[in-house]
Amino acid sequence: MSQVIIIYFGMRGNQLTIKNELLSHFEYLHEHAEISWKEINTTNYIKKVLKELEYDVHTFENCTGLYADLGQGKPVVAVRADIDALWQEVDGEYKANHSCGHDAHMSIVIGVAKLMKEQSFKGTLRLIFQPAEEKGTGALKMIEKGVVEDVDYLYGIHLRPVQELPYGVASPVIVHGAGCMIDGYIKGSDSHGARPHLTTNAVDVITSINQQIKQINVNPQVPNSIKMTYINAGGDNRNIIPGNGHFGVDIRAQNNDILFEIQHKFFNIVEGVKQAMNANIECEILSHMPAAILNEEAISFASKGIKKVIGEGNLVNTLVTSGGDDFHFYTIKNPQLQATMIGLGCDLAPGLHHPNMKFNLNSLETGTNILVETVLATFAKFKNV
Repeated sequence: MSQVIIIYFGMRGNQLTIKNELLSHFEYLHEHAEISWKEINTTNYIKKVLKELEYDVHTFENCTGLYADLGQGKPVVAVRADIDALWQEVDGEYKANHSCGHDAHMSIVIGVAKLMKEQSFKGTLRLIFQPAEEKGTGALKMIEKGVVEDVDYLYGIHLRPVQELPYGVASPVIVHGAGCMIDGYIKGSDSHGARPHLTTNAVDVITSINQQIKQINVNPQVPNSIKMTYINAGGDNRNIIPGNGHFGVDIRAQNNDILFEIQHKFFNIVEGVKQAMNANIECEILSHMPAAILNEEAISFASKGIKKVIGEGNLVNTLVTSGGDDFHFYTIKNPQLQATMIGLGCDLAPGLHHPNMKFNLNSLETGTNILVETVLATFAKFKNV
């Protein structure tokens, strides 16, 4: 286990206890990272912790993840944490790695579970530990399972890199852009290196597509990008021309219309390469993450939570980012749901998805307290109803 050192100043009583508990959960979850749809140990760990806190825990027969309830009746106020890790190369070794902060998000929401046990409120608190956010499909599965059917308010939280938010500040809403991931497959026959005329070189096909997508132009006033992020063609022998290949593409745009425009132009390029190079190319959309839908009431409650914990001077009203999150499927599929995701400045560097990403661990308690105060502000609306 890697060593994590954290120093506290002026802590006492229960405040120190919850900090130590948060760090303990974080260390375990960080060291036992699991990739999308394989978060079996992670699910079991969270289930055990929440059962010990006497939450009503619900798991699923055919997928990972869970949700847990405290209290009863309306309103139902939910908090969601994503639980999967990325598969990436870390110091020369491919492994599951929490370089997007999901280990922190889980720890924070476990902290919410702990602190909300001490609070009095009318209604139901629901904690959702969602799998497969990195695949863009986990939220859809939770929706399919009916996890948010009766939910009135939904909150999420996400660590933000230093490029977006400095340490010690937070935003009540992350305006995520839309995202799409596509895989392409070239299917053909290999040929001898001395006889290139007998096959279509999969490397040439992929290279041609990659060069052409760099020329896609859409409205420059809307942040956007398209880039190839995965390539695989050929084996160990250098005298074989590969007929088969596999590539991956990542598309981003700040709104859904521009995303669809880029996507349309990408498929036109693929069709043109198929015709020009006599190539057999098949494409599959792996995931589509929609742009954020803003809800002013949920944002106002999150603002109250932030101001109570770190002060109004550390509130950033709106955070716009080109990154995406499947969190927004919850509101797209359930328009009556009032939801927002909080952005937490935590000195995160070098950046999200960097294999050696680090952040200030003191932010675990800050994020926990912000979510607790946000939830309490939401319940307070219904106190005398």
